[in-house]
Amino acid sequence: MSDEFEQAQEHLEHAAHEHGSSAHTRAAIIIGIMAAVLALAEFAAKDAQTEYLTNHIAASDTWAQYQAKSVRRAIFTSEAEVLGGLPNNADPTIKKRIADALANADRMHSEPGADGMEQLSEKAHEQEHMRDHAMHRNHTLEIASGGLQIAIVLASISVVINLPAFMIVSIVLGLASGVYALLGGFSLL
Repeated sequence: MSDEFEQAQEHLEHAAHEHGSSAHTRAAIIIGIMAAVLALAEFAAKDAQTEYLTNHIAASDTWAQYQAKSVRRAIFTSEAEVLGGLPNNADPTIKKRIADALANADRMHSEPGADGMEQLSEKAHEQEHMRDHAMHRNHTLEIASGGLQIAIVLASISVVINLPAFMIVSIVLGLASGVYALLGGFSLL
């Protein structure tokens, strides 16, 4: 009877060891999947950050070009005013210079198909919109990455202290963060 008891006890210990091993394997797979999703989320966040910087620089450059056009427009307008204030402003040469200066000032303001101030303003606003969208995407992906990092830590703790509740919370948080990353990555939020 003692041999049967010892064999049963060995069988139970062996089964418990195999069960623990399969639980560790499942945990390792879950942690690996969450780590892979985390890597993809962080890659997408870096892409969004690069897109943000690209559009921020483009918008800044466009606004600088707008300011340069504004200064040139003010110079042309001032030139026309100064020429118009001359005593011989009725002279055809002066009148032509005034007309040219005013035409150039108008061209600086709006030049359809080119880069007048109105067109530059529209372009800069569009670039700012794309910049802001990329920043929102980056923030969304950063939040998702943080959630995935916490989920990985919880899953690791559940393996060390053998507490299944931590694994369940980890899986729920990991899934929620993964979905959030997916939605943020494809700009669906």
